[in-house]
This record gives sequence, C-alpha cells and structure tokens, in this order.
Amino acid sequence: MSTGAEALFAETLLLLGGAIVAAPVFRKLGLGTVLGYLAAGVLIGPIAHLITGTEDILSVAELGVVFLLFVIGLELKPTRLWHMRHDIFGLGTAQVVLTGLALTAACVLTGLADWRGAMVAGFGLALSSTAFALQILNDNGEVNSRHGQRAFSILLLQDIAIVPLLAMVSILDGDSGGDGQSALVDIAVSIGAIIATVVAGRFLLTPLFQIIARTGAREVMIAAALFVVMGSAMLMQAAGLSMAMGAFLSGVMLAESSYRHELEADIEPFRGLLLALFFMAVGLSMQLDVIWDNLAVVLIAVPALMAIKAAVLYALCRLTGSGPADAIRIALLLPQGGEFGFVLFTTAAVGGLISPSTSSLLIAIVTLSMALMPFGSLITRRLTSETEREEIEEDFEGAGSDVLIIGFSRFAQISAQILLASGRDVTILDASADRIRQAAAFGFRIYFGDGTRLDVLRAAGIERAKIVAVCTQKREITDRIVEMIRAEYPEARLFVRAYDRVHSIWLRKQEVEYELRETLESGLLFGRRAIEALGVSEDEAYAIGEDIRRRDEERLKIQATEGLQAGLHMLHNRPVRPEPLVKPKRAAWLPEAETVAPDDHAA
Repeated sequence: MSTGAEALFAETLLLLGGAIVAAPVFRKLGLGTVLGYLAAGVLIGPIAHLITGTEDILSVAELGVVFLLFVIGLELKPTRLWHMRHDIFGLGTAQVVLTGLALTAACVLTGLADWRGAMVAGFGLALSSTAFALQILNDNGEVNSRHGQRAFSILLLQDIAIVPLLAMVSILDGDSGGDGQSALVDIAVSIGAIIATVVAGRFLLTPLFQIIARTGAREVMIAAALFVVMGSAMLMQAAGLSMAMGAFLSGVMLAESSYRHELEADIEPFRGLLLALFFMAVGLSMQLDVIWDNLAVVLIAVPALMAIKAAVLYALCRLTGSGPADAIRIALLLPQGGEFGFVLFTTAAVGGLISPSTSSLLIAIVTLSMALMPFGSLITRRLTSETEREEIEEDFEGAGSDVLIIGFSRFAQISAQILLASGRDVTILDASADRIRQAAAFGFRIYFGDGTRLDVLRAAGIERAKIVAVCTQKREITDRIVEMIRAEYPEARLFVRAYDRVHSIWLRKQEVEYELRETLESGLLFGRRAIEALGVSEDEAYAIGEDIRRRDEERLKIQATEGLQAGLHMLHNRPVRPEPLVKPKRAAWLPEAETVAPDDHAA
C-alpha cells in the first residue's frame, strides 16, 4: 500500500474515532453533537497537528450540507414552498440587507477596511451557517415548527444571495469596465440553471426513478439518488450558485414523487456522516494562531457580530408577526457567520478589496462564531423555558403485532384499551421518551421510534400488521406518515385520528379505511347527557345523537366534492333574535370549519 493511501486511511480513522468519542460525550453533557464534532476537529488539527491540509477534507465534507438540503427539499412540496414566499423574499431579503448595512457601518467605524472592503465584510458576515442551524433544528426536532420554517426561509434567501454578492465583489474590485455587464451575464446564467433544474426535476426525475425501480436493484436506486443530488449540485456550482441550492431544488421537485421516502432513506446515512465530517473540518481549519495574534479584536468582534445579527433578526421577526419566544429562537439560531463567508472573503482578498490578513481575521471570526453556535441553543431553551427532547435507545424486540399504533396520545391510550380488552396484541410506537416512561409505570410496553421514518416502521412490524392506527397529535406529522405508508404499503389498512373536519376530508381523499375526529364522539355524548339532564328520555337522546351523526356524515360527503360551505342546510341552528346592530369584527366559529384543535396537542 502506498504512503499516500496509508495517510488517507489513517486520517479517516482519526476522524471517525473523533466523531465516535466526541458526539456521545457532548450530547450527554447537553452541549449537542455539533459542538462535539467541532471540538474533535480542533483537537485533531490545530492542537495535536495530526491532520494538515484541511481544504480537501472541507470540500468533500461540504457534500453533507448538500445532502441535508436535498432531504429538506423532499419535505417541501412546491405548494408549501410557495406559501413560504413572503418569509423567503420578504423576511430573508430584509435580514440580509439590514444586517449587511449594519455590519458594514461597524467595519467602517472600527477602521477594519475602506468602504468597499467594509461592504464585502459586512454582507459576508450577514450570512449564517445553513449546516449549523439546520443540524440544531434537526437535533431538537424543530425543522417543521413555525420558527424552524422561518429560519429556513432566511437561510434559503441567503443561498440565493450568493450570486448578487459575488457580482458585488466583481464590481467593487474595479479591474475592468465590463464588470457590470459580466455580473448581468452571471445572473442570467444562474437563472437559466435554476430553470433547467426545475424543468428536469419536473419531467425527467420521476420517469427515471420509475425505470430504475422496475429493475428491483436497490443499489442502483441508491446510485441514482446520489447521481441526482451531486449532479444538480454541480450544475448550480457551475452557474455560480451554491451546490446546496441545486440539491434543494432537486429535492423540492421530487417532493410529490412516490419515491421520495425511499430516496430520503437512501440519502440519510450519507447525509449524517458527511455533515459530521463538515463540522469536524471546520474545527480542523480553525486558525488558532490568527485568533491568538488578534485576540483582543476577536474577543470584541465575535460577540459584537452575534449581538448585531441577533438584534436585527429579533426586531424583524417581531415586526413580521413572530411571537417573542419564536423571535428569540430565530435570533439565537442564526447569529453566527456562514460557510459562504469563507469564499466571499477569499475572493475579495484576491481582488484586492481587503488584505490577506484581514481575510484571515474575518474567517477566524466566522469560524469562532460557528463554534459558539451550540451555546446559543442552550440559552434559547433557558429563555423560552423549554427542555431538550430526550431520546432513548430504539429496541424493537417483540414488535410485530396485528395492530400497530403510531403515537400514544390520550386518544390512542383509550383506543388501545379496547384492543387489549379484546385479547389483541398491540405494538405501540412513540417518539417521546417521557411519555414512554410514564406509560411504563402503568404497565404499557411502548417502543421508542420516529413514526415518520420508514426504517422504524419496518422494524416495528408494519409489514405484518393487519391494521395501522395513526394517532399522532400534529396534523403535519400524521400527513407525512399517511403519505409514506400509502406510497410504500398501498394495501395497508389505515385507521387515522383526524385533526379537524378539513383533515377528515383530506384523509378520505387518501383512501384511508377509517378516520375519526375525537371531538365528534365526545361532543355527541356530551350533548346527549346534557339533554337527558333536561328531561329528554335516553332513547330519544340517542335517536337525536344518531341523527346528528348521520347529518355530519352526509355533510362530509357533500363538502368533499363541493367545498366547506356546502351542506349548511343540514345543520341545526337557531338565528339570534333580535340580530345585533353592530356586525362582529371577528368571524364566528362555524361547525364546517372546525378549526379548534383538540385539547391535548401539548400532551
């Protein structure tokens, strides 16, 4: 074996060993895996000097960010992305512009560079780390939360901002008179690349995977998934955009494909490993000598950078409708510098806009702000009075009953009593370690696992289950599980807890065998008991309840085809007499909308 190959194997073993040791230790300490990977990289590289020449490692590790954006794209259908447009182009643009101007002013006032160099530094520092922010959201299970979606919108706009920022550097360096025209050409090429990716994703990717799926060769499907992700990433990079943007667009185009869950499962191992390598590579590339030589500047600049960005983010989020808690979460999630700053500062140094020493200092500031990023997550939890979601080991020994229940909500707990009383074996799956521990105290055996993961459902025995009961508490989670099971196991008998009337109609369109709004049965029983207390006989009360049930079912069928406003004539109502002189400012709750959520969504 050659010396070069031996060195490569030795470095690989060092990185894997560092990840294996650091991640569990830091997770156990409550500091998160990201900080563990960073610490391992700093120890292996700048401190012990066991690995040098980290540029190649970092360039390979950036594929972790690419795969991460592809997986996120798979979860965002084009319609959902369209609904996020105001956050992307409104909130995201405001964040980049206002933060960039604020940091530019700070750079000018401190004499870091002239106005041209200060603009490059300010707008480069205005960008945040997609990899760090999304990894922390993933660790906390907050990617699909409201603040997680708003944070992602800002990060997505920052990726789009790469082209105009590079064009700005090209214009400011003033090497030739054709810079403006060249910048316009670059922007046109980038737009063309985006259109080409969207068109290819729309008309070519799904037929491609259909052909490959017919072969039955799983390894070919994995190869095709990697080819699509890396191919779209390379296309975007060639057009001057980020590789992550290309992968994200490919994911979005495949979000409605029946193969998206299989693709996500295929990409996930590569994503996790390469993303860990990326964080370690950032630690490896940390310039401790630059930090030490400019210690006073760094000690002031890093907290100042994070404070300015957090203040702007908090103000913008509050002005655009976020509550105080969500605004704090976003402000403390995105105050660090981003990986694209490395490219921007290096390009500016080559063009003479900033000195090489200033570029190194800025890169050191960005890297150190990334290293401090996980502590922001700890502060966030304290400020918003939330605790980190606990996880326990997945163990599916003994799973595989006739009935698989996903989500052990209070609704599921009552349903399980009926099944167990009939003598049926039930496999119960839940992702809350706290709920599993509480249920164990009452004698329930519940398996820990995320019901949105196909591999978890397989391990829990979905292929042997005669009925799959989806009883999760959040509609978006229920929808993901139903869509995945419908795509992978179209013959499965699905019994689903519905969130509200609109959700019931959607579930029927997915052809689930049975769906039920828990509020329907409890409301009917409550009403029957109330009229019995008023003197109505039990038989008459039962007949009235059955009439309401029949009307509700018929109205659902009408609404499924004609819209929510249909079937109003089937409601029992009694207008207010006399009618109010002043019209109410807020719309009244109507039974056909049923927007009031069940009371155990926090359970």
